[in-house]
Parts: sequence; C-alpha cells; structure tokens
Amino acid sequence: MIVLKELFVFGIVGVIGFVVDAGVLYLCKSALGLYLGRLVSFACAVFATWLLNRQFTFKHRESGVSLVREFGRYFVSMLGGGAVNYATYAALVYFVTSVAMQPVWGVAAGSLAGMMVNFLLAKFFVFSKTSI
Repeated sequence: MIVLKELFVFGIVGVIGFVVDAGVLYLCKSALGLYLGRLVSFACAVFATWLLNRQFTFKHRESGVSLVREFGRYFVSMLGGGAVNYATYAALVYFVTSVAMQPVWGVAAGSLAGMMVNFLLAKFFVFSKTSI
C-alpha cells in the first residue's frame, strides 16, 4: 500500500514538474530553440521535483547524505528517466509536425515515458540509506 501511495504522490509531483518543464520551455524556446530550451526546462523541473519528492513522496525515507549530495544523486538518477523522456520528446518533435508546432505534447509524452524509471531510481537509489 505504501508503494501505491508513493507512486500516486510521485505522479502528482511529476505533474507539477511537467508544468515547470513546459512553462520554462515556452519561456526559453524563442531564445534557445526547442532542443536546448528543453534541456534548461528539464533541469528546472528536476530541481522542483527533488524538493517536492523529498518533502512529500519520500519524507519517511532518509537518504543518509547531505542535501547537496542527495540532490546530486537525484539529478544523476533522473538522467536515466530523462534520457527516455528526452528521446521520446525529440523523436516526436522531429517526426510529428503537429508536436513540433505544439511541443507541450512532446513534453507530456516524454514525461510519461520516463516516470517509472525515475520513480524506481528515486525510491531505491536516492531516498534509501542502502544505496551506493
């Protein structure tokens, strides 16, 4: 039951991360383009979701490391899901004209694709005293 609650809260945090991701992308896309802008927006979303996940999703799980180290673990871990996320986004932007015109759909598809990878890495690597 705890895992389902964590997954549910992780999903809600992910929705907030999606809003941050899409919002920053739309702010940056004119200056940085769709691809570099997405890297900036992804980094902002990772920071926001780390803060929220440590406060709500995994508040009962101690990482046993400093906040700086914990964020470093989180950021590196999210690159796994982020790679899946970005590959999905980039493929859709490249191959689907309507997604290139409305990249929020690519952000949404990428976010869903990377969510499970990110959840498992956060739960078992970042917010676990037994992690490496």
